[in-house]
Amino acid sequence: MKPLKGRVALVTGASRSIGIGAAICRRLADDGADIAFTHFLSYDTEMYGSPEDGPDQLKRELEDRGARVFALDVDLSQPDIASGLFDRLTESLGAVDILVNNAAYSTHDAWDTLTEASLDRHLAVNSRATAMLTVEFARRFGKDEGGRVVNFSSGQHLGPMPNELAYAASKGAIIAFSRSIAPDLARRGITINVVNPGPTDTGWMDDDLKAALLDMNPLGRIGQPEDAARLVAWLVSDEAGWITGQVIDSEGAFSR
Repeated sequence: MKPLKGRVALVTGASRSIGIGAAICRRLADDGADIAFTHFLSYDTEMYGSPEDGPDQLKRELEDRGARVFALDVDLSQPDIASGLFDRLTESLGAVDILVNNAAYSTHDAWDTLTEASLDRHLAVNSRATAMLTVEFARRFGKDEGGRVVNFSSGQHLGPMPNELAYAASKGAIIAFSRSIAPDLARRGITINVVNPGPTDTGWMDDDLKAALLDMNPLGRIGQPEDAARLVAWLVSDEAGWITGQVIDSEGAFSR
């Protein structure tokens, strides 16, 4: 059974093969969806040393899983990108049924180092792009039911993140936006939810941080990208049609 067969999913932020975005693409493709994904290779190369052919490898992998695939390099900090992005992927794959706003920009900014430029960049990528892609999806959605939006936040609503002020502010805005728009989207046959994946090992953790996080989780492990992907796959399925406007903290037994 392929619960998402015949549907088209757009996943942002899928440059890195070990990242959450790539794991979501794989899982939705396995469930039958055709996949459009965005990446921003120059940022991932600078921040994580990602290989330049990473998006091409992911595209081939998804095609091998039976999906039609459209991939596009996009800087989500730029204004007015939503309409053009949807035009291009709709021309390639057809109308979008599922939107997963996974892309994120993150740097460390404490009170004594925070700058306007950093705050603006975080808000542009994490908050504005998420909001405008969501409303563009809703404006174009032409079915009576079955539309799905999943946005990504972090744990800033559960405790302070004093060294990530710009990131925490921009991710908190996603929760407020998603909860506020949920009733209107529901009238258009669309659900919208927010996933907080908790500490997830996507290659950015050093050994000391991993050890500290393990001590904070009685389940004895750190989150994996596939954990988030399984949750997203359920939220975009027909089985989750009653769930909307929620923030789901998928953190195992992690305690701050």
